[in-house]
Amino acid sequence: MSDFHGIIPPLVTPFKDNGKLDGDALRRVIRYVVDGGVHGVFIAGSTGEAYAMSDAERIEALEIAVDEVQGRVPVFAGTARITTEETVSLTKAAEAAGADAVSIVTPYFITPTQDELYDHYKAIAGAVKLPILLYNNPGRTGVNLNPDTIARLAKIENIVGIKDSSGNMGNAVEMIRLCGKDFSFFCGFDMIIHPTLSAGGSGAVPASGNIAPGLIVDLYESFQQGDPGRSLELQQKLAPLRQAFGLGTFPAVLKEGLNLMGVDVGKPKLPVRPLSDEARDKLRTVLKGLDLKPVR
Repeated sequence: MSDFHGIIPPLVTPFKDNGKLDGDALRRVIRYVVDGGVHGVFIAGSTGEAYAMSDAERIEALEIAVDEVQGRVPVFAGTARITTEETVSLTKAAEAAGADAVSIVTPYFITPTQDELYDHYKAIAGAVKLPILLYNNPGRTGVNLNPDTIARLAKIENIVGIKDSSGNMGNAVEMIRLCGKDFSFFCGFDMIIHPTLSAGGSGAVPASGNIAPGLIVDLYESFQQGDPGRSLELQQKLAPLRQAFGLGTFPAVLKEGLNLMGVDVGKPKLPVRPLSDEARDKLRTVLKGLDLKPVR
């Protein structure tokens, strides 16, 4: 159904001071990453504070992205809710709004079994025609999609890939082995993009791609063009930015980084606070070390 690959950053969602979606700022973010050469954009993921958005806000952000991108790259939409019924409803709305694919993280707060997860995704896939990327992020949801469950789901026609943010390379290698070359495997942990490509992965959905899209695209393209040495070098260059995520509560560092880059996206939604002055100065130093355009 698709050939998704490359670097697909999960975009931050800009909000105005009154908490409403800032559509103009979202368009700026999209232009910034598309100009950086990314192979897709991901709306309303964890990085996009989807947990703080209503269904209507998610669809509004998606419609803005579809309009701004104008078919240049695929637009992925995060459509996960806790229950199967809610997720089906939001996924249908994303399909109607023009998404090219959806990405659905495992249910959170509850802890379903592997058979329940299989039934959950099978029901969603049967309700739409859109390509679906599974999304495994056990550190955030407390639920892990096991490789054998993923292999079962990969047999469903419109379940075409997975974003795995576990950071577990052993699991990644096993998923890639079990699911085969027609199933797209994307890592969601920025520190292992190069190892993922080396293991046969399709690309990455890296949060740091909001700030340094060109660097990460170069990392990917270098590997694809037969220069793994340069790819590894760029992976190592990216490391301080990913490590800087610890300067604040996720995703405050990403929003502050874009603000410092001159791509104004405002603040995260409370209870997440903006960075302290000390943390902001440390982040500014990291950004300068990446040889990006001048920061504020």
